[in-house]
Amino acid sequence: MRPLRVVAVLVLVSACAETMSSTPRTRLTAKDIVQRATPAIVRIEAGPEKIGTGFILDKTGVVATNLHVVVGEAAIKVKLSDGSQYAVTQIDGLDPARDLALLQIRAGKDLPTLNLGDSSAMSAGDQVVAIGNPLGFDNSVTSGLISQVRPICGPVDIAAKKCTQELTVLQISAAISPGSSGGPLFNQYGEVVGVTTAIITAGQNFNLAVPGNYLKPLVAQRIAISPDQFAKETQEADEHRHRERADNKSSADIQRHVPLHEITVFDGCKLEDIEDLVNQIGEAIETGAPLYNEGKHEACFRIYEGTAVKFEHDAACAGVRSAFGDGLLRASGLTSYTEKAWAMRDTFDGLLDAARRWAEKHPQPGPGARPPAKKK
Repeated sequence: MRPLRVVAVLVLVSACAETMSSTPRTRLTAKDIVQRATPAIVRIEAGPEKIGTGFILDKTGVVATNLHVVVGEAAIKVKLSDGSQYAVTQIDGLDPARDLALLQIRAGKDLPTLNLGDSSAMSAGDQVVAIGNPLGFDNSVTSGLISQVRPICGPVDIAAKKCTQELTVLQISAAISPGSSGGPLFNQYGEVVGVTTAIITAGQNFNLAVPGNYLKPLVAQRIAISPDQFAKETQEADEHRHRERADNKSSADIQRHVPLHEITVFDGCKLEDIEDLVNQIGEAIETGAPLYNEGKHEACFRIYEGTAVKFEHDAACAGVRSAFGDGLLRASGLTSYTEKAWAMRDTFDGLLDAARRWAEKHPQPGPGARPPAKKK
């Protein structure tokens, strides 16, 4: 995506860190969180069709949401829990790489707010509550766990020029649906630790949230963009991104990123589990690769995706589940089915290579886990 000129100088400042209180925090039930938080959760309507969720961070009317909820739109309305509705008068913050935006409304009164917690303290297994407007139904509540904290772009990736900005996402088991985008994700203390942002549907829901800590620099260092200017620039940037990533790439244009796993990725798996994994990956490639070579890239991807989802959910060992989860997440961030198919193939090849090395270190008296020859 071409950087937005108006946000090119956004600076992360340490001054945005919240002061830690020594007062003990109280764990809340999901019902308590809903009762306390609902007045500060809003419905966002952008243009003629887009509906999403947001939440108030400042009593003057600063609302956080996902950028994709409002991108390219000048006519944006925010509906409060009391039924009152206000037009967005300016954009106070943007972070396109993390799909975040801050909107400003003028209600003429102090508004209820939510507090940001420390999303870096969240880890797999922590309980969370999500509130949003799925499919237009206001203030629907779901609860679940942090399934995994998944780094997408780290220092090594930035140094290798695979990406330009640090990004981590929270994979959650709390269900979200279209319309939930931009809603708050709460920890057990009723603090916002994430912004629900995406759903990958392929046999099961793979729900994601952007860590709430990414909002802190936006709140600390405001910008001021008119709705018209915002609509023009974000629409241009969005159109440019889609042109760049249109589904016309050839295989020669694809850069491979095959992960290198330690053989410990199979810790917890038995020999038969690894053999089954290798066989099913082989079957997926046997079926999908010919389709890809016929130019049916989406069909190839869907076959690969189905195998990946199955093992992400059902694999006997955590390392394999995580490897497939990372592959699905990477594919979800790509636009063309050409790229998506290769992202999943990279996931397959990384695990097949690890299986070969595992088999060499654990020779069996009979046939072992022998990955099929690569095709395509």
